[in-house]
Amino acid sequence: MAALRRVHSTANLVLRATGSTTSRSILPAAVNVGSRHLFSRAEPAYPGHWPLNTLENAFMAVGSGLMALKDPRRGDMVAALGETTAGYALPRMRDAMLASAEGRRILRERPSVNSDTVDMEWLKTLPEGTFGRAYISWLERCGVTPDTRAPVHYIDEPELAYVMKRYRESHDFYHCLCNLPVNVESELALKFFEFFNIGLPMTLLSGLLGQLRLTPEKRHRLFSEYLPWALKCGGGTSKPLISVYWEERWEQNVEDMKKELGVYDPPAAVWGRPLSEAAKARKKKSAAEKAAQERADLEAMGQIPRQPAP
Repeated sequence: MAALRRVHSTANLVLRATGSTTSRSILPAAVNVGSRHLFSRAEPAYPGHWPLNTLENAFMAVGSGLMALKDPRRGDMVAALGETTAGYALPRMRDAMLASAEGRRILRERPSVNSDTVDMEWLKTLPEGTFGRAYISWLERCGVTPDTRAPVHYIDEPELAYVMKRYRESHDFYHCLCNLPVNVESELALKFFEFFNIGLPMTLLSGLLGQLRLTPEKRHRLFSEYLPWALKCGGGTSKPLISVYWEERWEQNVEDMKKELGVYDPPAAVWGRPLSEAAKARKKKSAAEKAAQERADLEAMGQIPRQPAP
């Protein structure tokens, strides 16, 4: 009960901060709207689409929320929660994309972000200070790849399904731009930022429920330092980041990009891996890959004996 009271009081705090009242609630948006029927399902509209009726959508929303709270590492449950509670937020996100030439081009071309579509080796050659180089450094420093995003299954309209996909694949760009690592405290700070910036209900739900897992000290810092930053930056100064064509901006100076988009750094976060250590690891990995390739070339030419298979 104490945890529920904490969630309720936090929700009121966030809604008051955004100027919301009981007549302007996010709750009506916390359903996956569309041409859903109570018991019957629609036909699949795109590859991987798993249509749900209204009851199934409600059960999936509650079940995935409980599972995600129990184990935040369950990316499939977090993804299901995001889709089944998306509601009216996705059409609003699409409208934001349609309002700019950059966003319209994304919707028309539908780019994907993964290690097959992004030339990681080329990004490593970009000068320090560029967005592409910052992104590669962030990936290496956090030990993550762009290939871990769950596919979209429960959004009925194909274009809105792409908007959700684009949000997921852009999430790491938000981390990089805001200089936030991958840990619970920073993830919650970014979720609040995303809620104020794009209005996806799941981001607020994640923030409200996820803070229950923090220590009192970290929870205090989240609400006293990160939440004011998220409100002012995400909901005030920044442009809708869903409309940014990140792949066209690799060579742009990252500080210039922040100024253009109205983003400024949050309070300093605690990184598990120093930037210098990540740079050393990158050089070591690159040297090992080069040595392995040179040996393979020499073996292929018969200049050295082949190593036996392990």
